[in-house]
Amino acid sequence: MIRDLISVLSRPESQQELLAQTVRHLTLAGAAVLLAVVVAVPMGIMLTRTRRIAEPIMTLAGLMQTIPSVALLALMIPLLGIDWPPALAALFLYALLPILRNTYTGIKGVDPGALEAGRGMGMTSAQLLVMVELPLAFRVIMSGIRVSTVLIIGWATLAAFIGAGGLGETIMTGFAMVSTGHILAGGIPVTLLALLADFGLGVLERKVTPRGLRV
Repeated sequence: MIRDLISVLSRPESQQELLAQTVRHLTLAGAAVLLAVVVAVPMGIMLTRTRRIAEPIMTLAGLMQTIPSVALLALMIPLLGIDWPPALAALFLYALLPILRNTYTGIKGVDPGALEAGRGMGMTSAQLLVMVELPLAFRVIMSGIRVSTVLIIGWATLAAFIGAGGLGETIMTGFAMVSTGHILAGGIPVTLLALLADFGLGVLERKVTPRGLRV
């Protein structure tokens, strides 16, 4: 097994291909998570202001998670063709729920006393959001982003099935050739990327979180 992996990695053409696939994989996963953050965080904040529709929206987002990933990718093909667009759309939908749920939970869980104190100081709703609610909910929101990032890095391997590239291509080659070396050469970097992304986001979370709120 290890010998097969070394054999694959020792070829210069394989090294260049793996590097290109890693960059494409990270770009696709990063774009999906970033797009999900841009949509889910404001939506989560909005749902705390209109709680009547919060449950239906959460349920709809949850339904997206129940659709098998390969099936969702296949459903996107008639709408968006092949390559990046359907892969990005599917990964974006999968990334939404953890960020949306954690944003909603984090904002909703802010101590009412802190909000009351802010209002007593004359803060507007926007000031309360920026200066009180978001800082207090930041760790919960970041937890959702970290979960989404790790999941999407893993799921992005399936993008290779519709021609979007990434490390899934090497894994597919391994299945086609019954080559353990190729499967490991594609699978190990995916695992390492997920671990590194989670660690990096954890460091960012600790740096940004106000000192008094760090655990």
